[in-house]
Amino acid sequence: MSDDDKIYKKAEKRVDEKMGFYKHLSSYILVNIFLIIINLVSTPHSLWFYWVTLGWGIGLIAHFFRVFIFHKFDETHREDMIKKEMEKMKK
Repeated sequence: MSDDDKIYKKAEKRVDEKMGFYKHLSSYILVNIFLIIINLVSTPHSLWFYWVTLGWGIGLIAHFFRVFIFHKFDETHREDMIKKEMEKMKK
């Protein structure tokens, strides 16, 4: 596999991860709007939608961190580990 192929595969994986996050975000927004409407129409005196929004929001934030924040650490750390293993194998 050439270097261009490797770079393409990495870029393709990153785009898939980002698209996955944006799909997650879109469904979060749409479903929660729907739940808010259902809650306010059916039982306006008892608000429960915010529990779903909060719980799912925590998962969404974790997804964001994994895709956009920790990815940089993972890639750098992974490359360093590969280099160390290669050095061990050369000895």
